[in-house]
Amino acid sequence: MTQTEPVTPPLERAAPMRVVGQPVVHHDFVDKVKGTQLYAADWKLPGMLYARVVRAPLPSARITAVDTAEAEALPGVIAVLTAEDVPCNRVIERASGGLGELAVEMPVLARDRVRFAGEPVALVAAVSQQVADEAAELVEVEYEDLPGVFDPEAALAADAPRVHDEGNVLVEWHIRRGDAEKALAEADLVVTGEYRSQHAEHAYLEPEAGVGWLENGVVTLRVSTQVIEHAAAIAGILEVPENKVRVISSYMGGGFGGKEDMTVEPYLALLVWHTRRPVRMIWDRQESMLASTKRHPFVMRYRTGVRSDGTILAQEVDIVGDAGAYPYLSARVLFAGTALSCGPYRTPNASLRSRAVFTNNVPTSAFRGFGAMQVTLGYESQMDRIASALNLPPAEVRRRNFLAKGDTIPTGETLDTAVACEETLRRVLDRMGEPPAPSGPGKRVGRGFACNMQPYGRTIWFRDRASAWLSLQADGTLLIRSGITDLGAGQAASLCQIASEVLGVPLAEISVYIGDTALNPPAGGTFATRQLYMSGNAVLHASRLLRDRIAPVAAEMLGCAEAELSFEDGLVRDAGGSGTGLHLAELVAACEQREVDTALLAVWRAEQGSFDPRLGQGDSFPDYTYGTHAADVEVDTETGEVTVLRYVASHDVGRCINPLRVVGQIQGGAMQGLGYALMEDVVMEEGNAASSLFAHYFIPTSMDMPDVEVEIVESGEGKGPLNARGIGEPPIANSAAAVANAITAAIGRRPTRLPMTPERVLDLCQE
Repeated sequence: MTQTEPVTPPLERAAPMRVVGQPVVHHDFVDKVKGTQLYAADWKLPGMLYARVVRAPLPSARITAVDTAEAEALPGVIAVLTAEDVPCNRVIERASGGLGELAVEMPVLARDRVRFAGEPVALVAAVSQQVADEAAELVEVEYEDLPGVFDPEAALAADAPRVHDEGNVLVEWHIRRGDAEKALAEADLVVTGEYRSQHAEHAYLEPEAGVGWLENGVVTLRVSTQVIEHAAAIAGILEVPENKVRVISSYMGGGFGGKEDMTVEPYLALLVWHTRRPVRMIWDRQESMLASTKRHPFVMRYRTGVRSDGTILAQEVDIVGDAGAYPYLSARVLFAGTALSCGPYRTPNASLRSRAVFTNNVPTSAFRGFGAMQVTLGYESQMDRIASALNLPPAEVRRRNFLAKGDTIPTGETLDTAVACEETLRRVLDRMGEPPAPSGPGKRVGRGFACNMQPYGRTIWFRDRASAWLSLQADGTLLIRSGITDLGAGQAASLCQIASEVLGVPLAEISVYIGDTALNPPAGGTFATRQLYMSGNAVLHASRLLRDRIAPVAAEMLGCAEAELSFEDGLVRDAGGSGTGLHLAELVAACEQREVDTALLAVWRAEQGSFDPRLGQGDSFPDYTYGTHAADVEVDTETGEVTVLRYVASHDVGRCINPLRVVGQIQGGAMQGLGYALMEDVVMEEGNAASSLFAHYFIPTSMDMPDVEVEIVESGEGKGPLNARGIGEPPIANSAAAVANAITAAIGRRPTRLPMTPERVLDLCQE
C-alpha cells in the first residue's frame, strides 16, 4: 500500500441544530465563577462528629496487636473502630466482569496484614477534627515487617514475595489476530522499542470528602463520588438491606477516575452506623496523595514489522502494569491497554499481551484515559521510529496505515463509524504552519505530533444501561431526573441541551436533578467517557418518547399533521401552515384533560456483546474517538529543560453538544497530559511515596505551558446522542507521545521513559 491520498475523505461539519451545538453557559458555570457552588466538604449538620482514618506506615507487614484504649479515653472521642467492628470486612472487585481475573478480597480495615503504606487500619470519630486527629495518633498498632515486592516485573519471579496468597498476577489478557510471528519474520524492517510510564496523581482541586447521617433508619451519605451505585457495596459492608443506604453525589471539584472507587464512603457509613450521629470526613492533601489510587505505571515492549514502504504487517506488544496492593479496576485498565495497543493503525497480524501485577505499592485504578492512554506513547513512538528508519515523512507513514471505516481491528471487530484520523492530522498540521527558530545558542527546536484512538463507554459485555425520568410541568417547564454524577465537565448540563433540542423547552426553564440513589433512576457511574453516551442517549430516548406521546394532542389542537409540528422556544407550531403556536403549558393542560401522561421514565440499553479471553477475540468497546495533537518544543541542551512553544489539538467529536464544554475538555486534557509528559511523578521508594505534597509533586500551571489551540471535527457518526462522540478522556492521551516525538526531532535522541524531566533529557543530550 503506497497511496499518498487520505485514507478517508475530509469530513464535513454535522448539520446545525437549534440548541445542540450552541456555546451555552449553564447554571454550573455561574455558580463556580461566583464561588456559590456547594461541594461535599461544604455540608455540615447539627451534632456532627469529625472522622479520621488511622493508616499503616509500612508497605508490607503483619499486624500483631491493636490497642485503642488510650485513644478511646481521650475526652471528646466518641468511637474508635477496627476490623473487628466491620460487619462484613471484605470487598471483592471483579472489574472484568469475571473474565479470568483472580478473586482477591480487599478489606475495609486491615485485620492481620497490611499490603501498602497508607492502608486503613482503624477509624476515629470525635467532637472536633483536632480531637479526632490526636486520637488517631494514640491508636497503637504493632507491626511485624514482612518482605515486600515493589517492582511489577520482579513480582513475576517464582520466588518473589506473595502480595496475596492467590498469586501476584491479577489478570493476563491475550489478543491475537493472524500470525504475528510469521509476519515479523517476513517483514522488511522490524522496529523494537521499550517504553515506561509512571505513577501519577489525580491532583483534583477537591480532595476526598463527605458527610453522613441517619435518616429514618437509612444511612445517608453526601459525598464526592463518581459512582452513587456504591450504595449496594456499602449495604453489604454494613450487612443491611440495600434500601437502607442512600448515596448522594455533590457536584465534584474534579475526579478524573480517582473518585470512581470508594474513598470516604465505607468509613463514613461505618461511623454513622456505630455512633448513630452525623459524621464528616475530609482527607487532607497529604493523606489524599499518600493513600488514593494512582495511574498505572506501564512497562511496554513493542516489536513492529513493516514493509519497505512503511505498511504495518504485524505488531507484538507486551505490557506489564503495576496494580499495587489490591485489584480495584486493574483488570479493566489492562484490557483497555491491550485492546488499544496498536492505536488507529491497520494491524493484520497481532500478538498482544498484558498482565496486571500485584506489588506492595499504593493501589492503582481508574485515571482519565484508563489504560488506552499509556500505550499511545508506545505506538506513536514506534510510528516515528519506522518513519526515521525508512527515511519517510512521519505523517506519510501514518496515512499509509490509518484505519478506515469497515476495517477490522485486532479483537476481530469491524469499525462501523467514521475514522477521522486523517482529518484531525490535516487540521493540526495546517494550523501549526512553519516551525519557529531556536531562541538562542544551545537551544534546539523540534516538532512532533501524535494520533490516538480512545474508546468511550464500558466494555460491551457488561450490558450497560442508563435511565432518565422527564416530566413536563403544568406551566410548561421541564424536570429531568437522572442518577448521573457530575465531575465538573457539564455531564448534567448536556442533558438539558439534548432535551431542549427535542422538546423545545427553553434551557432557562429546565431543571435537572442528579446523583441521588433514592430520588433518581439509575444511570451508572461517570467514568470511561460513558455518561454522554449512556445518559445522553437515555435522555434523548425519553425526550423522543415524550414528544411522540404529546404530539397527537398538539396536532389535533393545531389542526395539522404530526409531521408538521415544530417544538421550539416553549411553543409547538404548525411549521407547515400558518405558523400559529401553542404554548407548552396549554399543551400540558390539554394532555391532562385527555389523560395523556406528561411524565415518562425511559431506559436506554447499550449494544451488547461478548469476549472470549481464551481466544483473545470478541467484542470490546462500543466506539472510539480519534484525534491528533502537535507540539513545537525547544530543548536547552545545556540544562535539559523542555519548553512547549505551541500546541494544537484536534478531535472528532461526532457532533458537538456544547462547543464551550468540548474546547474546555480538550484544553484541560491536553494540559493534564503535558504535566504527565514532563513533570508529574509519584516517586515510590520501597513502597513509600516520596511525593505526598504538591511541594514535591509538580503539576503545570498556566505559566508553564502555552494556550492549547483547538480544532473540532464533527463527522456526525458517533454513537452518542445525536451522533456525538465522547471527549472526556481522549485529549489526555496524545500529549506525552507528541512531546516525545518533538524532543526526538530536536535533539536526535528518543525519550522512552516518563516523565521527560530535565535530568533525563539532559542525559539524552549528553549522549
